[in-house]
Amino acid sequence: MIDIELIRKNKDLVKQNIKNKFQDEKIPLVDEVENLDIRVRELKKNGDELRMNRNQISGEIGNLMRDGKKDEAEKKKIEVVNINQQLETLEEEEATLEKEIKEKMMMIPQIMDPSVPIGKDDSENVEIEKFGEPIVPDFEIPYHADIIEKLNGLDKEAAGRTTGNGFYYLTGDIARLHSAMLSYARDFMINKGFTYCIPPFMIRSDVVTGVMSFEEMDAMMYKIEGEDLFLIGTSEHSMIGRFQGQMVKEETLPITLTSYSPCFRKEKGAHGIEERGLYRVHQFEKQEMIVLCKKEDAMDWYNKMWSYTVEFFRSLDVPVRTLECCSGDLANLKVKSCDVEAWSPRQKKYFEVGSCSTLGDAQARRLGIRTKGEKGTYYVSTLNNTVVATPRGLIAVIENNYQKDGSIKVPKALQPYMGGTSKIDIK
Repeated sequence: MIDIELIRKNKDLVKQNIKNKFQDEKIPLVDEVENLDIRVRELKKNGDELRMNRNQISGEIGNLMRDGKKDEAEKKKIEVVNINQQLETLEEEEATLEKEIKEKMMMIPQIMDPSVPIGKDDSENVEIEKFGEPIVPDFEIPYHADIIEKLNGLDKEAAGRTTGNGFYYLTGDIARLHSAMLSYARDFMINKGFTYCIPPFMIRSDVVTGVMSFEEMDAMMYKIEGEDLFLIGTSEHSMIGRFQGQMVKEETLPITLTSYSPCFRKEKGAHGIEERGLYRVHQFEKQEMIVLCKKEDAMDWYNKMWSYTVEFFRSLDVPVRTLECCSGDLANLKVKSCDVEAWSPRQKKYFEVGSCSTLGDAQARRLGIRTKGEKGTYYVSTLNNTVVATPRGLIAVIENNYQKDGSIKVPKALQPYMGGTSKIDIK
């Protein structure tokens, strides 16, 4: 949610930002908010005048009662009653309009960083840099589900019976490799100075609307029937929600956290759920990083955070590239975002394994997360980034470490978490 001062002082900037995101249908919201805001300020002014008048009359009543002029005092009391009735009407209208303003403001996208490329959708995202040599071996690499099944590591058929499409059983060494990646990611981030957390896996609706747009909420979140609770789609949701309504001490900034959680997503929309494989599923696990900082430090943290993900995957012998998200692919709360994509030697192309975003004060403004410095009270900036989400990250490791005999070479960084195992063989 943007600062309403932007609409008061520079609504053309807000409208152009909406155009750059190809959401022209939202442009009228800017004028609607401006007009509602003008009316609210009129109501506040009228209310302040009525309160001043009431205070003055209340003082007169005291003087009249002291002087024994009870009849005149009673007349003044009637004036006070009338003023109170007018104030009640004004306050009710003011509350209704402020609610309407908030609802409309939450639909207006965050102001993007000027460096964000303009484009309609993810097909117009821009490659930034490649890390590692994308190698295609001289032997065929099977589909990842086929590789894992031959290693007795996957059972989607049973998951279909117990739960449905989009779920899976991982077993044996593959399940262990999956867990090893998460444990390594945890320690990797702890060694970067981040504090490890395990958050709640469900959050209330006011936290959901504080951390994401209505469109994202509808496409992603699972609602718990009969409860004001949602399953988290990423631990960022509950990690940022932890600070809801808090005044954070400025001297504690930046707050750097890394969190583990299962993640649950409806995956509603064009992408759909992958029938055989593990690339797009309803349930996965993730190690995340979250930063709360001062506005002026946000871009430095953004660049550090995505570079940590690159470093993590390179330590697992996985070539990656970074991709700048264009305006049309940028979620409404984000200022700037980039994807980290891993090389698929089977497909001979890259695929997304992580996403890094700086959201300015959008989440903090919605959730009321503030701090106080020399220049007064202000909203903190929030950032989030994927260290690793798996089984998608697992696919990248398996494909890039697949051997001609069907075995999987275990990257050195993961071997301590696999009891020293250096290779997963077909049994």
